Amino acid sequence: MRHFALSAVGRDRPGIVASMSEVLLRHEANIEDSQMTILRGHFAMMLVVSVPEGADADVLRRELAAAGERLDLEAVALSAIEELDPAAEPVPSHIVTVYGVDHPGIVHAVTSALAERGVDITDLTTRILGEDEEPIYALMMEVAVPAGTDMALDRVAADQGVEVTVRPLEADAL
Repeated sequence: MRHFALSAVGRDRPGIVASMSEVLLRHEANIEDSQMTILRGHFAMMLVVSVPEGADADVLRRELAAAGERLDLEAVALSAIEELDPAAEPVPSHIVTVYGVDHPGIVHAVTSALAERGVDITDLTTRILGEDEEPIYALMMEVAVPAGTDMALDRVAADQGVEVTVRPLEADAL
């Protein structure tokens, strides 16, 4: 099996996942991992799919693009990805939340501080809360923190004028 990343973005409407998964099914592709959400009224999806060795990736790519055109999607991309061992994935250990008045640079400041500490981001979500004069920016991350890492982010919080909290992640019950 070969693996591909499929991404698609477009104005939200019913049937996007059904149409794209129908194309994948015709090519015997299997959706192994996925994230789908609505971002400012745009449906966005990122899938990792496995495709049989004999499948024609160019035909699959064209059919996905055609489905995207029928749905009036703004972007559809299918790219081969490197085979990786899922067991080697980082295990999230903490949740980092950031809240403050919205302004450019919050994500860069926080993620740069984490990268300097060798912290791996395993999931990241942002939202703007409120539409008034000073909307609040909310950033939530699951991160994999190496043992013994100092997670004090007081300097970033002060520089950006935001509130930052770090707490251990509770174990999943799955």
